[in-house]
Amino acid sequence: MTNRYLVKTAALLVGVSALAYGAMASELTVVPQPPDFPAQTKVQYVDGSAILEYKALPEYHEPSWVTKQFVDQKKLPPVKDRLPKEPMVYKTGNMPDGVGVYGDTLRHVIGGRPEGWNYWAGQNQGWGGIDIGLFECLTRTGPLFQVKADDLQPLPNLAKSWEWSKDGHKLTMKLIEGAKWSDGQDFTSDDVMFYWDDNVLDPNVSPLNGATQETFGAGTTLKAIDKYTIEWTFKDAFPKQFIYNMAYGTFCPGPAHMLKPQHPKYSKNTYEQYKNAFPPSYMNFPVMGAWVPVEYRPDDIIVMRRNPYYWKVDEKGNQLPYLDETHYKLSTWADRDVQAVAGSGDISNLEQPENFVESLKRSAQKDAPARLAFGPRLIGYNIEMNFSANGWGDPDARQQAIRELNRNEHFRRAITMATNRKELGDSLVKGPFVATYAGGILSGSNFYDRQSTLYYPFDLEGAKKELAAAGLKDTDGNGIVNFPAGTAGGKDVEISMLVSNDYTTDKSLGEGVIAQMQKLGIRVVLNAQASKDRDAANFGGKFDWSLHRTQAELASVVQNTPQLAPTGPRTSWFHRANNKNELDLMPFEKELADTINKFVISSDPKEQAELIKQYQKIYTTNVNTVGLVEYPGALIINKRFKNVPNGAPIYMFNWAEDSIIRERLYVPAADQGDYQLFKDMLPGKPGGDGPQK
Repeated sequence: MTNRYLVKTAALLVGVSALAYGAMASELTVVPQPPDFPAQTKVQYVDGSAILEYKALPEYHEPSWVTKQFVDQKKLPPVKDRLPKEPMVYKTGNMPDGVGVYGDTLRHVIGGRPEGWNYWAGQNQGWGGIDIGLFECLTRTGPLFQVKADDLQPLPNLAKSWEWSKDGHKLTMKLIEGAKWSDGQDFTSDDVMFYWDDNVLDPNVSPLNGATQETFGAGTTLKAIDKYTIEWTFKDAFPKQFIYNMAYGTFCPGPAHMLKPQHPKYSKNTYEQYKNAFPPSYMNFPVMGAWVPVEYRPDDIIVMRRNPYYWKVDEKGNQLPYLDETHYKLSTWADRDVQAVAGSGDISNLEQPENFVESLKRSAQKDAPARLAFGPRLIGYNIEMNFSANGWGDPDARQQAIRELNRNEHFRRAITMATNRKELGDSLVKGPFVATYAGGILSGSNFYDRQSTLYYPFDLEGAKKELAAAGLKDTDGNGIVNFPAGTAGGKDVEISMLVSNDYTTDKSLGEGVIAQMQKLGIRVVLNAQASKDRDAANFGGKFDWSLHRTQAELASVVQNTPQLAPTGPRTSWFHRANNKNELDLMPFEKELADTINKFVISSDPKEQAELIKQYQKIYTTNVNTVGLVEYPGALIINKRFKNVPNGAPIYMFNWAEDSIIRERLYVPAADQGDYQLFKDMLPGKPGGDGPQK
């Protein structure tokens, strides 16, 4: 992205409406065209096979200090013995700047705090790219933003290849052979089966990613054929979409040799003890990722060093990663953007629109240390209404009454018509960033079709009529409508709305919704919680409404596809089954689920595109969620880094940390800084004090 485009965009920041609107009426209409945004960078498309392959090379290399201090001193085997039989090889032609050099540090700033390293039992590592640097999955999707929709298929990863049976019900996957965990232990099908049998299928374990059996298809089974072969069995034929679900972060096996002894099935531990067996102070936890945690200072920093057993190389046989160290400064999400723009941090997913204007202006200056590249509009916000009326989360009388309202089409219409999206957008940022979001597929997705995207424009008086049609009147004259007599005691309609308090955008939108619903005659009470607590309440059904950033599948479509609708007891984020595993779907929800099920088993790209158009029309016509606003994100990265692909979105199939393939990033020797805290050191023994010299 050139300064010319940045300046042009900066010039639009004054006096440009963030949202365009059609006729102010209560009739359904096609959503407005998003405003032009000249700062958006363009993707250079390639075929997926141009990115990587698996093969043995004549020779392999590593940083000279590793050889001298560890191999020559007999602390490590030679690099060729630490690599798989056929390592993954990144092709030079897909590297924007070619083969790199070793050294330097990638400095992240994050707002999360790690709970521990047991991702598989529900602990988060603080987000911001930590987990993506630690865990590798059966397949990979992040780099697929470079691949056109018609050519899409998941990239191989820990699963190097797969083959379907003739009837399409079985999928045999070959795992990479001879790869090792960062402590030198073999990676095998035992690790895969432990994750599946004792985490995904164990009802007492809640993997952080929310993976369930239904994530890979209701009734799906998995078994190990041998040390490096696994076999899936599906109820439907050729459900190719589930292979996308095997990418980050849904099917990333953990080290069974570490986790299994702590699991209640194999020990005297409780499930809580299993979850907390590896706190953030536990250093050198074995990973398959490019870097290993070696230092943790509470509320300060997490430091990771290169994995000496990492199983990926470049075409010259250089073991990756190029970067020796990564930092995760524990600050705030807002500070992440500030430090990346200032140059004291190296990378950020600019996703808080409140920071857009200043960041854009600073990056347009010649002496700016960081480059800033906006991608498509793939960040959106919804109000998700709890649709379960048959017991999910054990609602009390008031909560049950709210759920019945949520299921009322007049009530949902009233809420969406009373939502002034222009006002919400202007409260976040001025300029051509924010667009009207009707809900459903985001406009930056490859599957988006505007003509299938309908909404009710802002119409407060029309919204009040819809409330009356839903049976709600202000019977006590205090400006808030009441439940009908005999329902929830005829009290004021008061709705609790979950929102994350970790992000300024979430809180700002929440406060805006409260003010707008007050004008409608609905009292909304903000229930602001830390994201992990908000998510726990979501998963447990303990909410009326949840103001939520759109789920990933509304951008990628092909990943976690079953979660686009209540296709199973636990697939939907806001309508799950009760404790009897019963779903009480409304007719339009059944249509959504049927459409998505057809999409999953279809192998025809044109048919899939038409099915998503149908899905989008059903979704938006029936107000499945109340869409609020959508906007682009921007990748901020220090200019010294090379091999950053053009047009990388901060989120499409996965986060930018996955999309840009960080293990390929490098800094030319002349530009390298003195940032390493543990120079010329490698991870030590699991549970040890840190790195070894």
